[in-house]
Formats: sequence, structure tokens, C-alpha cells
Amino acid sequence: MPGIIGLQTRMPRGWAEQHLKRMVDAVQHEHFYVTGTWIDESMGLYVGWVARKNALPDGMPLRSSCGDRTLIFSGEEFSDGGIGRDLTDTNHSCGLSAARYLVELSETGPVFPTCLNGRFHGLLADQKQGTITLFNDRYGMHRLYYHQAKDAVYFAAEAKAILAVRPELRRIEQRALGEYITCGCVLENRTLFDGIEVLPGASAWVLKDGSVERKDSYFDPREWEEQETLDPERYYHQLREVFTGILPRYFRSKEPIGISLTGGLDTRMILAWHKAAPRSLPCYTFGGSYRDCQDVVVARNVAHRYEQTHDVITVGDDFLSRFSQYAERTVYLTDGCANVRRASDLYLNERAKDIAPVRMTGNYGSEVLRGVRAFKSTSPTPSLFQNDLLHVFRQAEETYKTIASAHPISFAVFRQAPWHHYGLLALEETQVSLRSPYLDNELVRTVFQAPRSTFESNDLCLRLIADGSPSLRSIPTDRGVGPTGPIGSMLRKREEFLVKAEYAYDYGMPHWMARIDHALALFHLERLFLGRHKFNHYRLWYRDILADYIRGMLLDRRALSRAYIDRRQVENVVQGHLRGDRNYTNEIHTLLTLELLHRLFIDAH
Repeated sequence: MPGIIGLQTRMPRGWAEQHLKRMVDAVQHEHFYVTGTWIDESMGLYVGWVARKNALPDGMPLRSSCGDRTLIFSGEEFSDGGIGRDLTDTNHSCGLSAARYLVELSETGPVFPTCLNGRFHGLLADQKQGTITLFNDRYGMHRLYYHQAKDAVYFAAEAKAILAVRPELRRIEQRALGEYITCGCVLENRTLFDGIEVLPGASAWVLKDGSVERKDSYFDPREWEEQETLDPERYYHQLREVFTGILPRYFRSKEPIGISLTGGLDTRMILAWHKAAPRSLPCYTFGGSYRDCQDVVVARNVAHRYEQTHDVITVGDDFLSRFSQYAERTVYLTDGCANVRRASDLYLNERAKDIAPVRMTGNYGSEVLRGVRAFKSTSPTPSLFQNDLLHVFRQAEETYKTIASAHPISFAVFRQAPWHHYGLLALEETQVSLRSPYLDNELVRTVFQAPRSTFESNDLCLRLIADGSPSLRSIPTDRGVGPTGPIGSMLRKREEFLVKAEYAYDYGMPHWMARIDHALALFHLERLFLGRHKFNHYRLWYRDILADYIRGMLLDRRALSRAYIDRRQVENVVQGHLRGDRNYTNEIHTLLTLELLHRLFIDAH
């Protein structure tokens, strides 16, 4: 994911410059990326950056009017009060970049970076005071990795940049491995690599003499948690005022914006209040090869009603014929944070980039406004992993229980988003600039005042859509939400049945049903269920079209020699799934991701 890279050290300039070059080279993945470096030898500071061409960091570094402050910034910033101006406007006064206001803000004292709003990280060097401050957004969504070595402190938007100059860190940390297998992500700002950690959200760390001198935080979630709870009506009006007030900020851009439209509520709320001119906001939806899924059907209707163009980007034979490359790139680009099942998302976002380089989404809307929990701890398949990992699996489950006991909104935005959702975000942002209003500071602060009853139904979101566009409110969602009365109830029950049926025929198929399905393979029963709500069908893909690849990867001598797996059980899992009388889709996801992690980051160096 584009961002900043660098080190602060007391070592000689020649040594440091070599490290910086290798770090920057390690993250220059695409032809449309631009890079740059800035060095202050007197401060022992060596900084680089990687950005999409025409994006904000393309204009780094930023210098204050007095010339004694330098800011390297990555991400996007959406504050109000005139601050959230068009950051890519190169015709700003005096010929300076509009992003210049960021370094000017830093001169106002303690309000920086507290006053910033968005997903970002950066470094501020104050030559006059002799201070270097590393900072990020309050959620930690624009991730920054760091490593404290004896001779330097390293920081980078991707862990591989640090691994490029610190090969001794190319080993998997056992506790992190247990969390990854149990929860699908690493928790509490740890990483899969021993010795590399993640900068916590709302950090403002001071670097000096090759180490972190002070670990300050500019925001405490209790500031929002301890607000008064509003009554339902007052809360709704406050939320509507904030939502409609912040939304225009997210559509300011010199680059074209497209919206990845789904059949749900979150993108619909955006369209209901963003009054775009006809055919000015291209819409697109991700679909599959069996049929038009409900996302596509509903989104096409919404786009037509909204008077916008609509495209369907399909996952099909083209993706599957190159699955091995996409799986490898998915693991590599995200430092293992994205599971191989996300390989299709890389494929889809490559094509979305051709429609518009900025992608508006409804991501995080359900988690923030409706309290949806997107991940949990799950005990791994018995005997698949060595017994000496059992204690880290139990430890992961206990850690999850602890973090899950937090305030529900705090869990969603300060834990679930930066740990669980990060892998997909990092993957998508290698291709497009992703925007969502649902992590706006003002909006999230308001949601902390919500009465608990608002999380128990979709009524608030439907009301918000209706107030913005009654026409859009009248269209049922992909899950049949919207219509009332007996017809509405029947529609919701029908879609819920189809959702569950598709899940049962795909990821959730129990082994006994897999045996029946295998016996009836000639009838192709999958055609009745698959593709109605999902476009990924890995159970069948692994079993059929990708079988040779799965067999070659997971039954390979190297794969079966990994110290933490049980060789015989892995063979049973793979062979049972490929025969078709067992369903081990999720186990194969995990095993394949870990094997690629080894080959890309551990074995090859």
C-alpha cells in the first residue's frame, strides 16, 4: 500500500542511504507509482515515499513558509472549516500545492495532528526544535510498521520494506501465528514477523538518536465513549446533519471518482444525499459467472434510478486462469494480511481502476451504524496443527474475548477495522484510492451517542435514505430489506433462505452433505444455488479447476515439512477436499496463505 518509508539513525549517511534505497525499491510495485526521498543528515533522518501518480503524496515533501518544518504525508485528509479543500489542486495561491495547508497547520501547536481527519500517516521534522514526530490517524487504518534496531528505528507502510534491510526478522512470531489461524488476523498491533510491530492509532511518536524517545498519543477513545447518550429522535437528526454535512468532502477530487455500488444500504445512503449530475458518477458492481447476483440486480436498478452508468466487473475464467499469480501477489502486497480468498479483490480493483482511480465505497457502514461484528475467534480443525501450538490458540481466544468486551463502537473502529479489515484495504489501495465517509471523525464521534435501540434494526438507515431520496428508498435491498407488510416479509424470508442455501452449498457445506453432492455430481446441483449472492466459489474452484495448483502447493515436500503443521492431517484435508467428499475450503485458505507467506518472505531470502 502506498505510504512513507524510512529510518532515523546515528549511522553514517552512506550506510543509511543504501538502506533507504532498498526499502523504497521493495514497495514500488506498479508502473503508476511515483517515489521520492528526502534526507536531513544533521537529524539522521532518511525518508522516502511511494504514491499513486497524481495522488497527494506525489507533491512531497511540504515545507513551511519559514523553511524550518518539513512534512511528509501519505493518505487523504477530510477536515472541515476550509481545511478539506481539493488536495490535488496545483493551482493554489502562490503556485504552491493545496496540501501546503497541512504543514501550516503543524505550526499552530498542540492541535496537530489532532485536527486532522481521514486515513493517513506522516512524519514532521522540525529543524528548529530538533524534533522528529511520526504520526498516524486515530484508527491506525493507514498502517505504519516499525522496528527498533540497535542502530536505527525503521518505519514503513509495508513490512517488506523493513525486511529488505533487516533479514534477521524473516521469521514468523508464534503468538501472531496463533492469532492469525484462530482469528484470521493478528491482534493488538502485532505482526506475523517477529520484531516488527504496527504503530498504534493516534500515535505521535518522537524519534531521536536512532530510537523512539517518546510514545505519545494525541487521542483517547474515552473522549467519545463518555459522551451522553441521545434519545432516538435527537440522535437521528444529529446523525443526519453530520452525515449530510461531511459527505461533500469525500467527493472533492481532481481525479475521477467511481462508486462500487452494492445492493445494500451503505452505498445507497451515500447516493441518497450526494446529488450528482446525470452520468457524472460511474457506478460499478462486482459479479460472478453463474448469474447476476442480487448485488448486481439491485445496484443496476439503483444506478438507473439515479441516472448514472453502471458496469459489472465479473470474476470468471480470466481470473481463475491466473489464480496462482493473483494469490501470490495478494499475500505479497499485503505482507500476508490478506488471505488468498481475497485474490479476486485484487483482480476486481485492477479493473475498477480503469473506470476511475478513486473508488467511493460504503465500507465500514454496517459496522459503525449497525454494530456488525465481522470476525471472531474459531478453533482450528483438530490435529491440523502441531500440539505445541495449542497454547497459542487458547491465548488467541482469550485475547479476542478481552478486546471484544470493549465498547461496541470502539471494537468496530479501533480494533476490528485496523486489524481485521486492514488486509483487504491494503490490497485494494495498491490499485485505487479508497474513500468511505463512515470512518469520518465527526460521524464516528456522533455514533458513540447512539441509543442501543438503533443498532437492533435497519430503520435508521432506511429513514436516512428516504429523507434523501424517496425513490431510492423504494428499491428493496439484496437481502429484501425495505418493503413492509406481508410481501416485504416474504421477500426477506426468500432472500435469507437463498443466502443460507448458498452458504451451505459453498463454504459452509458440512462433510456429510459434501458426500451427497459428490455422489450427485453429474446433476450439477451447484447451478441451483451458487451465484445468487456471492461471486467467489472457492469450494468448487479448489476441488475442480484449481485442483492441480492446490495439490502442487500443499502436498509439496516443502509445504509438508513446515514445523507447525501435522503432515498426515494436511494430506487428509487436501485429498479429501479434492476428492469432493469433504469440505475444507477455509482450511485450504489458511494453509495456502501460510505456505505463500513462507515462500515469499521466509524461504526465499
